[in-house]
Amino acid sequence: MKESIPHEKAPRMERFEADIARIPTSNLSLPFLPAPDTARPSVERTHLQKHLGRRTVVLLVLATFGGSMATIVPMSFTLALRLDQIAPGHEQYLGYMLGAGSAFSLLAAPLTGIFSDRTRSRWGRRRPYTVAGVTVGVAAIPLMASAPNVLLLGVGWVLSTVGWQTAMGSINNYQADNLPKFQRGRVAGLTSLARQIAPVAGIVLAGQVVVDPLWVFLLPATVGVLLVLGFVAFAPERHSLRLESTIPLSPKNVLRSFMFNPRQHPAFAWTWGGRFMFFLGLALTTSYSTFFYAQRLDMSVAEVSTVIAAISAGGIITSTVGAIGGGWLSDRAARRQPFILTATVIYAAGALVSAFSYSFVSLLTGSLITSLGIAVFVAVGQALVLDVLPHRETQAGRFTAITSSSQKIPSALAPALAPLLLSIATVDNSRNYTALYVAAGMLAVLGGIITLLGSRAET
Repeated sequence: MKESIPHEKAPRMERFEADIARIPTSNLSLPFLPAPDTARPSVERTHLQKHLGRRTVVLLVLATFGGSMATIVPMSFTLALRLDQIAPGHEQYLGYMLGAGSAFSLLAAPLTGIFSDRTRSRWGRRRPYTVAGVTVGVAAIPLMASAPNVLLLGVGWVLSTVGWQTAMGSINNYQADNLPKFQRGRVAGLTSLARQIAPVAGIVLAGQVVVDPLWVFLLPATVGVLLVLGFVAFAPERHSLRLESTIPLSPKNVLRSFMFNPRQHPAFAWTWGGRFMFFLGLALTTSYSTFFYAQRLDMSVAEVSTVIAAISAGGIITSTVGAIGGGWLSDRAARRQPFILTATVIYAAGALVSAFSYSFVSLLTGSLITSLGIAVFVAVGQALVLDVLPHRETQAGRFTAITSSSQKIPSALAPALAPLLLSIATVDNSRNYTALYVAAGMLAVLGGIITLLGSRAET
């Protein structure tokens, strides 16, 4: 019997080696792996099948927290506060500035994606753009803090948005490169929770120095710099010096990189459309949340920071349940779209409550419900995007940037659409936030339906 054991194992080993030899070299994982090397095919080709280590996940979540604080706090509070100091009573300018920032970041994101896909450096493909983005974002702070007029404040905001969105986009590309499917929902739940908590902590920080224009911008950005650069320094990313580009870089290909063929990638197209509608609804309310709470509670813009922080803090529990629970359950069920539809219905219910609220308790209730819906949508939606991302091995940066446009385009359109809704006549001639929130809920549910329809396109 002892002599027969090697004889029985030999055919199995031969079949295993034959199977390995048939794996096409085009399936080699990027960006960490060098050019095809037949010496150790099995090790290289299973690199991305291993889950991310705990330390890398922690660094990723912390970087998402810091980058979100540096990005969202100015958008949801600080910029409105500064505008009220420069041009009180002209809240429509906030929409114009936010729209301009979204438009410029929309143009920059695909360029960052396709250039990083082709970047060959000892730092890897993604890390140089993370550092460059942080640098631009920090450089914009003095301009926004000292801006004497709305125009310069808007210029500073555009630079800040492009910088921080570039940094966060490169971190998203890192996830597309490295997260295996069985881990996407869980990690997406943690990172989306970080995005929910970051604005709360940032607004609390900014509220402590509300009288100082420099520090109200600088404190959230400092947290962002420390945590994002910590990810850059300690998260593993191998060099990309020996990687090969499959598509030559030319002006024509650069322009084509901004678009994709929905017929070739139907699941990705449906997912993109669903995200577009949801984020269009969300952007309608996010841009004007400071002014909304100030009007409904009859408070000044400067005073409302405490209320916003309290309402946002109350949403931490629902955000935790929605983000982690939604991501985990979608991994277990191996399906994402039903969770997306449920999330949009929950968000719409919260938007309706907010639309007809005029007290702190009712506003808090609406916020808790919407935060639950947002958390589930963002967590499960991020995992779904990674599931359907085309050409992951060679064009992850490009398609991640196209995915981000489903959020950036609505952010640019919402400031133009919101004033139309706010101007609908009311009994007391005030801003019509009821129409704004009702429209937001309807658009969100439409996005969930579109995403659910995309399940038929999955292969």
